[in-house]
Amino acid sequence: MSTSSPPSDARALHNIEINNKLTQLGISLATPQIPTGNYVLCQPSSDGKFLHVCGHSPIQSDGTMITGKLGDNVSIDQGYVAARCCAIQILATLHHHLQGDWSRLVQILKVVGFVNCTPDFVQQPAVINGASDLFGQVFGPQGRHARSAVGMQSLPFGIATEVECVVEIKPEDSE
Repeated sequence: MSTSSPPSDARALHNIEINNKLTQLGISLATPQIPTGNYVLCQPSSDGKFLHVCGHSPIQSDGTMITGKLGDNVSIDQGYVAARCCAIQILATLHHHLQGDWSRLVQILKVVGFVNCTPDFVQQPAVINGASDLFGQVFGPQGRHARSAVGMQSLPFGIATEVECVVEIKPEDSE
């Protein structure tokens, strides 16, 4: 007689584990942001194995955006928080797309972080660690990823950071 749990039990336990991590980190996922242009928040690949997530803004829990320029009026610590806020917005989008089933997330594959900064600012990686660290805290090894952190002359609406990613997922009909 087998003592292993059915796949649905394992899935439920994984979902509880991720939701508990979010709670422990003080994160409550809001409704995903609404696109401000002619694009979608995430686009699955034709085979359903990859999800391309658009750039997300640093929206705080009170609905305000973190704006400003690193190297001018935003500190590295404030930029780190901004990148973390972008990652929280990405988590909200993933949660919505995956219909709350975190067991479908295989791996965060690639993160690209954009930092609104002065030409002489060179600490973009330290800023985008705000997103990378959060993905690692929430997903453990599944949150480790390849990454680019680049400086920009400006970002939409004057936001301090923007983060996008590529995620490997299990297609809906797979176990």
